[in-house]
Order: sequence, then C-alpha cells, then structure tokens
Amino acid sequence: MVEIPLLCGFAFLAGLMDAIAGGGGLILVPALFAVMPGEAPAVLLGTNKMSSIAGTLMATLRYAWTVPIEWKAIIPAAVVAGLGALAGARTVSLLDPGILRPLIVVLLVVVAVYTVTRRNFGGHPGQGRLLRHQRLALPALAGLAGFYDGFFGPGAGSFILFGLVHWFGYDFLRGAAAAKVLNLATNFGALVLFAATDNVLYAAALPMAACSIVGALIGAQLAIKKGAPFIRAAFLLVVIALILKLAWDWLRS
Repeated sequence: MVEIPLLCGFAFLAGLMDAIAGGGGLILVPALFAVMPGEAPAVLLGTNKMSSIAGTLMATLRYAWTVPIEWKAIIPAAVVAGLGALAGARTVSLLDPGILRPLIVVLLVVVAVYTVTRRNFGGHPGQGRLLRHQRLALPALAGLAGFYDGFFGPGAGSFILFGLVHWFGYDFLRGAAAAKVLNLATNFGALVLFAATDNVLYAAALPMAACSIVGALIGAQLAIKKGAPFIRAAFLLVVIALILKLAWDWLRS
C-alpha cells in the first residue's frame, strides 16, 4: 500500500518535531485523516497514539541520558497524567471535543504572546530541584494535561512544556526532557483505551512507530545540542501552527 510509506514519512517528521517542542499530532493526525479517509476517526486516533508513543519513549530515553530529570517528582506526576488521559479518552464518548476549540485557540494566543514578549523566558538555566509546593502542584498540571490529551489532544506536549517553564522554574531544555516523560504517560493512558477497543490499525501503526523513533532520536539530539534558545524557537513555531490550524477548523465548522 502506498499509504503506509507516505504515513511513515509524516511519522518521522512528527517524531522529530514532537521531541523538540511537542506538537507532533499537528503533523500526523491530519495526515492520517487525509491519507486514510475511509477509516473511522477512533481508529486513526488510536493509530496515531501507537506511533507517537514509540517516538516519545525514544525521545524520553535520549533526554534522560544527558539532561537531569527529577524522577522522584516526575514519576508520580506521570502516573496522574496517564490516569487523566484515560479519563479524557473515556469522556470523548460523552462530550464533543470540538467545544474546547475556541478556548484552546485563546489559550495558545496567550502562550505565544507571553513567550514572545519575555525574551529570557525559559532561556536561563532553571533551578536544580523543585520546591516542596511545586512537587505537590506538579501532579495537578500533569492530570489536567493528561485529560486534555485524552479528550482533545492537539498541543498537549507544548502545554506541558509551557507549564513546566512558567510555573515550575524549568528552562526549555530541562522542561522538554520532563515534558517527554509526562507526555509518554498521557499517550500510554489514551492508547490503553484505544487498544482495548480495537481502535489501532497495527499494519500502519508499527512501521510508523519505527519511523517516529528515528525522528524522535534526531529531534532530541538537535534539542540537546542546540539548547534552550533552539527549543524556544521551535516551541513558538508549534504554537503558532496550532493557533492557525485550530482557528481554521473552528471557522470552517
């Protein structure tokens, strides 16, 4: 099938971008819907999760080899993130995720303006360890991001990255590393539900996952080599692309 090689190319790009600043779903989800229009939306979303979790896992490992991650704080938050994603995926059957689109567009505009107007935002080395109140608050951010990822999805990794930099004192490099761990958990929580309901097209998802891994390795290596300013620039590009995509979908609906 010509569709699978094409989707593998998109999976590579999604893995590369997602490893740097999040937003891989912005590339891969529209590609899946365009290339396989005959498949049910739940199948396409489940296939996307299977592909992206492989890339996110590899990016997480690559960051962990080089960038310090405060595992004692991140692992409990990751558990909450996974449970939040599972809850969000279940809620999709009760509510229309499209109702969030206007609110998300507004939030993304605020994030973009904040990041642009604060030139040093996330650029200086962050604090070495989270403060006690930050350790207690981190699961709340993780749970909300997880629910959003399971329920709606676009830009979940970017929102996690912004939250870690803005509220928890991370620079963009350390934030990207920690965000990958949390994003891995949100992907896993949503994938459990998709897989349990037979909503994963494995014939496409497995080769896409392999390509996503390659892209994620290259993306994480670029981020580590070029540092926080590079990740900040990529983050802004992802946020602006998300604003345009979601605003277009909102106006067209």
